[in-house]
Amino acid sequence: MVKSSDVVLILVAIIFPPAAAAFVAGCSCDLCINILLTILGYFPGLLHSLWLIYKKIEAEERYGRGGFVYVGNGTYQPVHSQSNAPPANYGATA
Repeated sequence: MVKSSDVVLILVAIIFPPAAAAFVAGCSCDLCINILLTILGYFPGLLHSLWLIYKKIEAEERYGRGGFVYVGNGTYQPVHSQSNAPPANYGATA
């Protein structure tokens, strides 16, 4: 589900793609790639920033808001494990 903050981020991407890439990925290799793509042409930089925004929206749907961390290359990982399984030696043993 697209939130109003995502719409603002898409508008920023349309105006200046590296700014949107910086908001999503921080100061990472993806920002450098986006700057180079924008220098080569506006549309490659725009497509890359929209792809980064799409991956962020996808991670929010999968892990919940704030439940993920960016690891690079458009990839996100959960902050904490979602497993509710008890430890291996918990309870009575056979």
